[in-house]
Amino acid sequence: MERTVTSKPLTGDVFYPPPEIESQANVPEYETLYRRSLEDPQVFWAERAAELEWFQPWEEVLDDTEAPFFRWFVGGKTNIAYNCLERHVKTWRRNKLALIWEGEPGDTRSFSYHALDREVAKFANVLKSMGVKKGDIVSIYLPRIPEQVIAMLACARIGAAHSVVYGGFSVEALAERIEDAQSRVLVTADGGWLRGKIVELKQIADEAMARQPTIESCIVVRRTGQEIYMEAGRDYWWDDLMGLPIASPVCPSEPMDAEDLLFILYTSGTTGRPKGVVHTHGGYMVYTYTTLKYVFDLKEEDRYWCAADPGWITGHSYIVYAPLLNGATSFMYEGAPNYPYPNRWWRMIEKYGISILYTAPTAIRGLMRFGDAWPNRHDLSSLRLLGTVGEPINPEAWKWYYSVIGKERCPIMDTWWQTETGGFMITPLPITPLKPGSATRPFFGVEVDVVDDQGKPVPAGDEGYLVIKRPWPAMLRTIYRDPERYKNQYWSKFGHMYQTGDSARKDEDGYIWVIGRMDDVIKVSGYRLGTAEIESALVSHPAVAEAAAIGLPHELKGNAIHAYAVLRAGVEPSDRLAEELRNHVGHEIGPIAKPENITFVDGLPKTRSGKIMRRLLKARALGQPEGDISTLEE
Repeated sequence: MERTVTSKPLTGDVFYPPPEIESQANVPEYETLYRRSLEDPQVFWAERAAELEWFQPWEEVLDDTEAPFFRWFVGGKTNIAYNCLERHVKTWRRNKLALIWEGEPGDTRSFSYHALDREVAKFANVLKSMGVKKGDIVSIYLPRIPEQVIAMLACARIGAAHSVVYGGFSVEALAERIEDAQSRVLVTADGGWLRGKIVELKQIADEAMARQPTIESCIVVRRTGQEIYMEAGRDYWWDDLMGLPIASPVCPSEPMDAEDLLFILYTSGTTGRPKGVVHTHGGYMVYTYTTLKYVFDLKEEDRYWCAADPGWITGHSYIVYAPLLNGATSFMYEGAPNYPYPNRWWRMIEKYGISILYTAPTAIRGLMRFGDAWPNRHDLSSLRLLGTVGEPINPEAWKWYYSVIGKERCPIMDTWWQTETGGFMITPLPITPLKPGSATRPFFGVEVDVVDDQGKPVPAGDEGYLVIKRPWPAMLRTIYRDPERYKNQYWSKFGHMYQTGDSARKDEDGYIWVIGRMDDVIKVSGYRLGTAEIESALVSHPAVAEAAAIGLPHELKGNAIHAYAVLRAGVEPSDRLAEELRNHVGHEIGPIAKPENITFVDGLPKTRSGKIMRRLLKARALGQPEGDISTLEE
């Protein structure tokens, strides 16, 4: 039967949802509800917010009088952690599993809503005993273990904000983020497991604390058990503190204004300093709750697995907050997808009966390399929906995921969104006809367009700037301590439209195809890395005078970093030096930022104003036309 999104048949390669998924979807139809969400957004979002609990109702859904500093659910009092745990503990969900966890070595733990609530209350009281109070920012640097979730929720419960730093980042990245947040408390672990090796988190944390003396207390989780340095009066073991009388299992959530700070998440910018994206309790809560409920069609019996890391926005929104807001059962895994064998993920899906898998194209491409035999030896029949996040997925990987993993019966929710947006912005629903490689249509209440330099819509099929034309509840509120940067980065080009920094095209059916970044940010394996951060790390090595970094297409990672280095006088280029520089970048930022290769050059192409023309380096590397070089200095 021919099905359509509009009155006419869709063009191109289209995959329709199975009737059994369509008939049971939380949202049975898209167009009418989407139209209503744009015609009366205040009513639409008020209805969604009313599904959650508020200590005090809001007076106004949206205040746009000081745009682009928008405020949502003005005057409302709530607490996202209360809605994640205490709200459910009062119901039959008290004994429902909230979190199932497996460590890379194979150890397992699980928590009911009641048990997770107790652990969060205990750690919230530990933080209070360390002097953490409402408005403080706690830095968290942990592997993918339950304590990461517990620490984040404990901060939110007492009204402190969290700044989670990805456990794959190294000294410089951690130190910078601690400094910007002015954190007095750091939560870390002795180490974490990855590919059978220990990631030395405490050692990295020690080095970062030596650079940033703001940290007064460091709480350390025992994960790997190796000997580590513990400084008396500063460093405390998590389990020791949780066993003390101070760690009472009773700690009611602090009533928070809807616009109070929930967390800062640092993301790579086009200038050297990472920018602290600010999210707040009210709007972020309502939006992440709604998007997960509708897009992944959550049912009470689902076992949902978002295979990201809580250190990134995907983990904040769709491992920690949205699943718990929805009363779902989540699965979390510590280690690498292919350790010790390439069937690790498929074995866990079979073992735990996972029904929804949400992951990045880079993981799909990486596992696709090992062929169909590994997944085919496992029973993946529990899967109902699949999802992708982090970067556009190439159609070949999409089709492998759909046919080999989903057995052609699991629609793929290919979601486009950003750290700054807080939640899904362009995404299918389980009822949406799919086109491999397209994120399809905007979510409810979200109005997007593809425009030219003047902000005018471009014709169907043409590439342009992807913009968002109206505010949404989970939008970032500002850049921490830098409102001017917020205005300049996101609102200066088009004024009333949010500039995403991505290029895209819209096809004749209104489907959006996101192409990639327009600025100096490289997406490696779905993670954003600023060229400026990588270049700064290279230049911090005594051999390097100047550096440039670009992203080039990579079969598995989506993009790989390629760096160009101008050496200081008297330093000779060599393979050994190139390897030393790669490792230096890995040490300063993290292994994910290691350049694929380093080319030694005598000089870098620059504009007359001194800006490095990375576009030109990229065109030359790919053998493409160099385009306009009128601004190139002689």
